[in-house]
Amino acid sequence: MTQRIITAIIAALIFLPIVFIGGIPFVILIYIMASICLFEILRMKKINLMTVPGILSLFLLWIFLLPINYLNFVQQIGLEGKTALFFLGVLIFLCYSFISKNTFSFEHIGYCLLSVLYIGIGFYYIIETRAVGVLFIFFALFLIWATDSGAYFVGRALGKRKLAPHISPNKTIEGSIGGIITAIIVALLFYFFTDINLEFQLFELMIVTVILSIFGQCGDLVESALKRYYHVKDSGTILPGHGGMLDRVDSWLFVMPLLILLRML
Repeated sequence: MTQRIITAIIAALIFLPIVFIGGIPFVILIYIMASICLFEILRMKKINLMTVPGILSLFLLWIFLLPINYLNFVQQIGLEGKTALFFLGVLIFLCYSFISKNTFSFEHIGYCLLSVLYIGIGFYYIIETRAVGVLFIFFALFLIWATDSGAYFVGRALGKRKLAPHISPNKTIEGSIGGIITAIIVALLFYFFTDINLEFQLFELMIVTVILSIFGQCGDLVESALKRYYHVKDSGTILPGHGGMLDRVDSWLFVMPLLILLRML
């Protein structure tokens, strides 16, 4: 537990100031975090990042993450140019299947491409959420952390019925509900003490919070299912006491895109 707390403090001291700064430093940080997550998820399939498929996957991820809205050099190539570069990478991937004499098959290509989309969509919308405003990314992060903490403590105290025993035996329905309630409390604090009330009415914010809390838990379960399928305990060891980077951001990958979508509705 001590190691876990120390790691969390160090990570917060690095991450939170860069979130405040935003801009290029934040984009660079997100690129680093996303690249680590891609390395971890490819390693589950025993695909080394420093191979042709690994480098191609990294190239596609970096193209996918390019934020069009506020980077000048990306604005110059436009969305069509970004899409064309991504499709070029996919074509090279497909060509590699016959160059490798099918030792790297369509199944492997599918895994790499889905991994890029899984990691890329989530992290792209982390960048987009920060671009909307620092308040939104902190709202999303605190909501995720509140859901995790509420689910953990309520689950330990009151948990009896298993939520998904075949995937994550320790999670309970009572814990899941506790996580949602804790997220609602945090959302209420944001509503009454920040300017988020300019974007959402109270009822709307409560609906958004419940949806995000549920999907954040789904994100956690999706990664747990992936690890269980590939017989991996943690996605990595980069965060002592916590596991891998993907273990820490699995909920983010679901919450951030949904927050932007719900804000647009």
